[in-house]
Amino acid sequence: MTSEPLVCPSCAETYPLDARFCANCRMPLVYAGARVAEAPVTEAHERARKIKKQYVEGELVRVAGGRNQAEAEFIQGLLLEEGVPSILRRSAGFDVPDFLAAGPRDVMVPESGAGTAREVLLQAEMVSDVPPRAPTPPLRVFAALLAGLAVVAAIVWAGSGGLG
Repeated sequence: MTSEPLVCPSCAETYPLDARFCANCRMPLVYAGARVAEAPVTEAHERARKIKKQYVEGELVRVAGGRNQAEAEFIQGLLLEEGVPSILRRSAGFDVPDFLAAGPRDVMVPESGAGTAREVLLQAEMVSDVPPRAPTPPLRVFAALLAGLAVVAAIVWAGSGGLG
């Protein structure tokens, strides 16, 4: 048994060896010289300990994509080693049930971690240095389809003798 005094980890008040809890804070007492190294309880807990707080702010943005679940999880592991949290999302428009590992996945990170994630993925040559192009807004696509339909209708009308 050790002869080191007991200390409250919250308020640093010292206590005799027969005490168990701090009278002020009600915290369990620890030995004064002991270093408390908390072992991770689960794999998820261990992953959470690696995340840096400065990378958790903002909306989720897509930084990369994997051709399948395994590749996306590899990218996710690279980002976690730098402290960037990420989630995987099935890419839109793919027709495979969610429980299957096949199909492309988007790797999403918070906005505050997007720059660091991009740098990590550039170093690993997982993405190109050309920024992704924004998708075409649906209204613009609809307007282009209407314009094309109007041109086709005018050609058909003129070809069927609609002028005379």
